[in-house]
Amino acid sequence: MEFAKDFPVMMPVIVAVLVLFISFLVIVSRYRRCASDQVLVIYGNVGQGKSSRCIHGGAAFIWPIIQDYRFLSLRPIQINIPLENALSRQNIRVSVPSIFTIGISTDPVKVMAAAERLLGLSATEIEEIAKEIILGQLRQVVVTMDIEEINADRDKFLANISQNVEIELEKIGLRLLNVNITDIKDESGYLDALGKRAAAEAVNKARIQVAEKERDGAVGEANAKQQQRIQVAQANATAVEGENKAQVTIANSTSEMRQKKAEAERAASAAEKVQSAKALQEAYASEQAAEVARAERERATQTADIVVMTEIQKRRIEIEADAQAEKARREAIGQADATFATMEAQARGINEILTKQAQGFQRLVEAAGGDAAKAATLMIVEKLPELVATQVEAIKNLKIDKVMVWDSQTGNGQSSTANFLSSLVGSVPPLQNLFDLAGMKLPEVLGKPVEQPPAQSAPPAGAA
Repeated sequence: MEFAKDFPVMMPVIVAVLVLFISFLVIVSRYRRCASDQVLVIYGNVGQGKSSRCIHGGAAFIWPIIQDYRFLSLRPIQINIPLENALSRQNIRVSVPSIFTIGISTDPVKVMAAAERLLGLSATEIEEIAKEIILGQLRQVVVTMDIEEINADRDKFLANISQNVEIELEKIGLRLLNVNITDIKDESGYLDALGKRAAAEAVNKARIQVAEKERDGAVGEANAKQQQRIQVAQANATAVEGENKAQVTIANSTSEMRQKKAEAERAASAAEKVQSAKALQEAYASEQAAEVARAERERATQTADIVVMTEIQKRRIEIEADAQAEKARREAIGQADATFATMEAQARGINEILTKQAQGFQRLVEAAGGDAAKAATLMIVEKLPELVATQVEAIKNLKIDKVMVWDSQTGNGQSSTANFLSSLVGSVPPLQNLFDLAGMKLPEVLGKPVEQPPAQSAPPAGAA
């Protein structure tokens, strides 16, 4: 009863709550979020002059009745394009099977085109539309290029495809993500011939590289042997330099022969792959070149043998001449050193004698109390026996067979015998004269020198 009484009063509140709840449900049901791999396309009343509004990575409220929405998937779509018998610029039919990866563009302008032309279509329908566009543009690209360019310059081929195909795909809002050319074939077998030629060139190039490496190894081995022979020659004083040069010449000749042989084989192999007649012609040319190379090698070998023997003899003569010159130089140096040592020893001996004499004289002067005259007297006393012996030697060899003496008195009262002995003794050099000649003074202990009377001068003329 109380609820029935209060129901009319609560009715407006209940209605307001229901209206709010229904409005909330409507708002929630019309609010749409867009995933990162989708584009939300809102169409209907979206603004003056606009066919739709596209949202990527966001959310929007869809007004009921006046607006609606759909999603465009951004996931990549792979399309197999089995292009066959496309006409190239050389009028040769080419098959270019490939795989194209496309997707809806996220550019604001291009995504509007996708919304206008692809909205509501399935992935299969979009793939069929894109396939027809790609086939047409791919044929146009092939017809503007040669087979060599299509096969060898893949970057240029893919760049042309991307440029032409992407322009057409952008018109419907699609974007070219990747192009993968699986294979390229032609009905005439031209590409197979190019492949065989390239394989032959690669094989020939590999053979040339192997020959070059063998040549480098032979040259390196020859150089190593040359260095070894040079060191042995320097140690043993033998002439190996010419032999090393011959080794290098032989190694170079061998490497040139191998290189020419490899080039001949490469030319022959390539010619066999392209045209048998041309192969035979090049084979004959290669054989002729090989014979020429062999003749050159034989001539180089004989020349090297002659040069080696000549160089060895020349080097032996030079070494013997150098050895003789070195021997003479060393003997001269030895004699000069011996003479110098002898003279130096004599000088040292004389210096030592004079030094010792000077030291003895200094000690003699010191013993004489610093008086040089006393020191000289001591030296004379020491040498007096020698002086006397010298005087004795002066008359020792005089031969007197017979002495007859007639003694008589002289006028001054002396005997003739005494005069004879006096004159005989006077013939011996007096000591005073010896001392005077030596620049010394006779000591007083040996006597005083005899003073000579002064010479009398003649009286002046006219004296009485």
